Amino acid sequence: MSFFSGIMDVLSGIMSVFLDYCYQFTHMVGYPSYGIAIILLTVIIKLILAPLTAKQIRSMEGMQKIQPKVKELQKKYKGDQRKMQMALQKLYKEEKVSPFSGCLPILIQMPFLISIFYALREYPYDEAYKSFLWMPSLGDADPTYILPILSAISTFAIQKQMSGAQVAMNEAQAKQQKIMQIVMPLFIGWISISFPSGLVIYWVVSNVFQWLQQIIMFRGKKKGAANA
Repeated sequence: MSFFSGIMDVLSGIMSVFLDYCYQFTHMVGYPSYGIAIILLTVIIKLILAPLTAKQIRSMEGMQKIQPKVKELQKKYKGDQRKMQMALQKLYKEEKVSPFSGCLPILIQMPFLISIFYALREYPYDEAYKSFLWMPSLGDADPTYILPILSAISTFAIQKQMSGAQVAMNEAQAKQQKIMQIVMPLFIGWISISFPSGLVIYWVVSNVFQWLQQIIMFRGKKKGAANA
């Protein structure tokens, strides 16, 4: 546990330094603002992680594409789990997809997410510039509840968008997914009520960036299919 904490301390320290640089940049352009600095840092992080997000989306699309074949094999070898697993492994190899390939990008992104969480939660804002837009302090929770509402809405938008690229599911799984599409945004909105405003800004901007990235990828794929 101490080893993990040590790594997170180092990473959160690095994120704090990057936020300092972003804040100094706002000073250079004549508009010192921690809020804008957080937005800049979020965009930089999402640009760095964009290839991983794209790989995750392509992996989900690849698995979705072969679902009819997967269902055929599951039906054919329903009584023999060993043969079914062997047939599925052969199919994945032939189609150059993996049911686990979408997990790696998420695992790689987790240290970034956790470190920015700690960095923004404990960041020492300058009292003269800690306010942003309607928020009196980025280090405190949003008293108007606007940011928690935006965090819930943006989370719902991401989940709704991704549901169209997920693999086919049985009735029970589909029902569970619909429940999660409601529960998860509500949970994110609820915990955002007590989180520092700066951290919630990071979450909202990160969601908006990913939403736009997925729109571009999905539209590009549709255009490519239409021209084929």
